[in-house]
Amino acid sequence: MAKKTTKKITSIGGSALIEGIMMRGPKRTTVCVRTGETEIYSEDISINTIPSKCKLFKLPFLRGIAGLIDSMRLSYKSLMLSADKALEAGEIEEEEPSKFEQWLDKKFGDKLIKIIMGIASVLGVALAVGLFFFLPSFLFDFSANFVPAFQGKGELAVFWKSVFEGVLKIVLFLLYIIVCSRMTEMKRVFMYHGAEHKTIFCYENEEELTVENVKKQARFHPRCGTSFMILMLIVGIIIGLFVPVAPFGIGFLRPVFKILLLPLSCGIGYELIKLCGKHDNALTRAIAAPGLWAQRITTKEPDDKMIEVAIEAIKAVIPDDGSDIVNNDKH
Repeated sequence: MAKKTTKKITSIGGSALIEGIMMRGPKRTTVCVRTGETEIYSEDISINTIPSKCKLFKLPFLRGIAGLIDSMRLSYKSLMLSADKALEAGEIEEEEPSKFEQWLDKKFGDKLIKIIMGIASVLGVALAVGLFFFLPSFLFDFSANFVPAFQGKGELAVFWKSVFEGVLKIVLFLLYIIVCSRMTEMKRVFMYHGAEHKTIFCYENEEELTVENVKKQARFHPRCGTSFMILMLIVGIIIGLFVPVAPFGIGFLRPVFKILLLPLSCGIGYELIKLCGKHDNALTRAIAAPGLWAQRITTKEPDDKMIEVAIEAIKAVIPDDGSDIVNNDKH
């Protein structure tokens, strides 16, 4: 799929939230949440970024690791804010707490949320590690009992194991987002995701930020988190070619090594996504194609109310000095 050519390229990006959108510019980050038929709540948020603490993380490849961590922190903060505002406004329904939940709230108070989020984070990481690293390795080793090409520990076995693991990871990731897209709440988040992309395209095309102008834009953007995840998975296949089937004769160590090499996959993926965002040629279109295809799942066509939220968010972060412009040679 060819990347949509625009008149300029901006560094402004964002993420979809619960009934809202977070937009991040070079000087401001703003969260906008729909709180009523005609009301949009807007609030600026900030974090102390890793590069601001350590200049080393401004270097190529290292900046990708810092960027991912900072983006996750910022997205979490934005998501919690949007959930609170949506609940207050009645945009999402809050279920009546059970007696057990009431007891927990009385016993732990404000600490309860932190405890739950801590447990959920640990379980989430453990599940991700198990599904995306140890399960593919185990399934390959099991399949080797029936597939002769998978047997042995030579270069051919390493090649097939890396491809097998990588393809399975991509399939699992796509299945996960497909299942999420079937949920009513997540479908609305994906619609806001589409509104975010279309609004950024409208701005990059130097068109007035109106609902009608935004609606006619494409919803697939090369600088998207979905594209970044797909690129990381593909890069992981290549990196896997250099990891033995059983390091030091221990098969269990391969997924451990793959986990340790995650920062490398992240750094390379980040540089590739920046390259696709800055340039439009045959190479960058080929690199961006898998991620743009996956966005058919993670973005949906938004309604007018969602576009209004996206417009409000992007207007808040557009700097007056043009410091967001990455490439203005698109005419």
